[in-house]
Amino acid sequence: MLNRRHIRIKVMQSIYAMHQHQSDQLDKEEKFLFQSIENTQDLYLLLLSALVEIKKKEELYIDLASKKHLATKEERNPSLKFVHNKVLMAFANSAALENALEERKIKNWQQNDDIILYLIESIKASALYERYMSNATSSFEDDRNFLADLYTEVIAPSEKLYDYLEDHKLTWLDDLPGINTLILKQIKQLKSERDVVVIPEVYKDEDDKEFVKNLFRKTVLNEVELSKEYIDKTPNWDVERIAELDTIILKMAICELLKFPSIPTKVTINEYLEIAKEYSTPKSSIFINGILDNLVKEFEKDKRLTKSGRGLL
Repeated sequence: MLNRRHIRIKVMQSIYAMHQHQSDQLDKEEKFLFQSIENTQDLYLLLLSALVEIKKKEELYIDLASKKHLATKEERNPSLKFVHNKVLMAFANSAALENALEERKIKNWQQNDDIILYLIESIKASALYERYMSNATSSFEDDRNFLADLYTEVIAPSEKLYDYLEDHKLTWLDDLPGINTLILKQIKQLKSERDVVVIPEVYKDEDDKEFVKNLFRKTVLNEVELSKEYIDKTPNWDVERIAELDTIILKMAICELLKFPSIPTKVTINEYLEIAKEYSTPKSSIFINGILDNLVKEFEKDKRLTKSGRGLL
């Protein structure tokens, strides 16, 4: 589920937190890092299950409205197009999703159905919903495109949902963009009613899990040595005023260059430049790019940059 960039970001955030707390408890901080990564699975399942809960709540509303003593004609003969959306039904009927929610004891929406009800109101007030419901029938592709647009334009941007997630677990906010992208991708990948909804594992494989531990430990345990690599190569920058996040990004990048032989040099540089653009100051990526470019030339000249393994094929 998590890609390498997301893993690097998680490690960066953990090292930054260690600095802020002036903590030297490596095992404790590493445990927190791994727990933070595991929590992304809960966020993914929670947001995916919101789609199922929206369908269930709307079905319940339709049923109760049809049984009212003074039900209107529309209430007695409601359109079931939304609750019969083929992609929504695929998620609702997914045994894998149901088992994952049960295993991780995720029952948030049963206790916070006000969020679901608010999302339903937002959906019904949208032009997307109005256009979708205006046609009596739709193909699987129509249903999929509608749900993808609905998630992108109504559900994911919901401030009420955002506030709930922030209050529930603050670390989720940094994970939210990546998880929203994952869910949207999963919606778009469904091709027919016969497709099985697959719940991805937190890590792509054991190598990625090992990468978390190695990158975190090798960076933290070698921070002094890693900082010496760039400390005298910033003539136009006041070392004392370099953003702390930039120093962490530099140390992680240098650590990868020197201590992870299977990761290509270009991959390392590109990844940390993108992270700097997203998380640090406007000039950070320019600064970091200049330092890393000079360091790579120096490492190659001194034959310290030894790369080999699967990642280079």
